[in-house]
Amino acid sequence: MMTELEKIDQLRERLGLSYREAREALERAGGDVLEALVQYEESTREGLQRELAGWSGKLVERIRSILRQGNVMRIKVKKDGKTVAEIPATVGALGVLGVLASSELAILAGLSTVAALFNRYTLEVERRDGQVEEHPLDVENQVDK
Repeated sequence: MMTELEKIDQLRERLGLSYREAREALERAGGDVLEALVQYEESTREGLQRELAGWSGKLVERIRSILRQGNVMRIKVKKDGKTVAEIPATVGALGVLGVLASSELAILAGLSTVAALFNRYTLEVERRDGQVEEHPLDVENQVDK
């Protein structure tokens, strides 16, 4: 039978937690290492889902803001210069959500934290007069330059 310290060490090794975090996780799970692992995994997933939902809401609002400025033909979401999603100006808010949900962004979102993942993305705005603008995908600062 494992001692409490061995259980804490196992949680620290598997989850990268501090001693305090591992001890608290073990206490919440009633001393059951497997239950502590499951609870930690669930809380991490829920946190990522909340973060992604907040980010996607900000992104949709940013795209809506660009579309409201008028004279927009399409908006492309690019990663390292490669288009991963294209949004025609004719789609409404629900269309924007659909495009983003079905694109590479939706798949990649589960692989990393939102901030680390999206810092390599840009919005490319193609205007009707042929002008093309590129905006960093900085949803924390939604003011277009």
